[in-house]
Amino acid sequence: MEVIKHYEYLHEIPELGFKEFKTSEYLKTTLKNAGFSITNIGDTGFYTELGSGSKVIGLRADIDALGHIIDDKACARHTCGHDAHMSMLLSAALRAKEQNIIKNNKIRFIFQPAEELGSGALKMIELGACEGLSSIFGMHIRPIQECPSPKAIASMYYAASSAIKIIIKGKAAHGARPHLGINAIDVGVSIIDAARKIYIDPNKPSSIKATRFICDSGVTNSIPSEAILVFDLRAQYNDSMQEMKEKLEKIITNIANAYDAKVSFEYLINIPAAVINKDLAKICEKVISNTLGEENLIKEQFTPGGEDFFFYPIKLGIPSAFMGLGVDCAPGLHHPEMSLNKNALENGVKLWLNLMLELENLK
Repeated sequence: MEVIKHYEYLHEIPELGFKEFKTSEYLKTTLKNAGFSITNIGDTGFYTELGSGSKVIGLRADIDALGHIIDDKACARHTCGHDAHMSMLLSAALRAKEQNIIKNNKIRFIFQPAEELGSGALKMIELGACEGLSSIFGMHIRPIQECPSPKAIASMYYAASSAIKIIIKGKAAHGARPHLGINAIDVGVSIIDAARKIYIDPNKPSSIKATRFICDSGVTNSIPSEAILVFDLRAQYNDSMQEMKEKLEKIITNIANAYDAKVSFEYLINIPAAVINKDLAKICEKVISNTLGEENLIKEQFTPGGEDFFFYPIKLGIPSAFMGLGVDCAPGLHHPEMSLNKNALENGVKLWLNLMLELENLK
């Protein structure tokens, strides 16, 4: 199967967000050789189209790899399945052209960089990759515990995901004279403790936790004046995320004032929760049932993971849908030794093709 050939090559050239030069070149060269024209978006993003209809439908795949530290060395590795995503969409585009199945619509195949950075979709929107889109669809492979092969999920409800970096500036002092200083550790610990007491409606899943705390004066008998603190925030719904952010920001400000410390903060990641159109979700349900069998349809799945795909419907104001595909991914996504069932990638290609055919029949 050509999808496996593409996957095996792309798997061996993982590249980080906005640096996917070899990856992008392979995809574009393969498409050009098949007669596609390419519209470049930024340095590594691009799209190509089939059909000449007035309705422009986007199908999106992400192309970046994850950064890992393995054996004390920083490296890129495809542990989130983006090599699978682009291989399946690439193969579907090639087959759709070969079979001449796009007649009523215009299908835009969008290859997006930097999903793992949480900013790739925004950059594609900013640079005009989505002009004229009437709707957009995405797909992501799923861990075996959630969706084994050959099952597929019609609607993946991702959570809102944010990371906030807080810089605390206190005042250095000798350990024997703590009253002359402002201990950045104390400030950070107080923020962490207060953040654990943030309560959100328990009917709406959410979490907040500190994931990084860097503070060191260089010696053991000196009070440190500066600390860096990072929180990871997750919420199943966008209103819950907004409430959690507002409460955390108030805590940061109030505790800094209580200690007479100075703080600043910035959001490193700010990804919205899923926004899925019910009509498009029904189409995905039908496509999965017809392609893989009704017994292999999972109608919906909620996950605390984040996905920058949902900037598209929110920023563009267009309907979207997002499928999950079982490929026996284990031990799990983002695990440095993640592996999958390569034969199951053919199911993803068929889902894309049958989705295009189903959309052709809509009026």
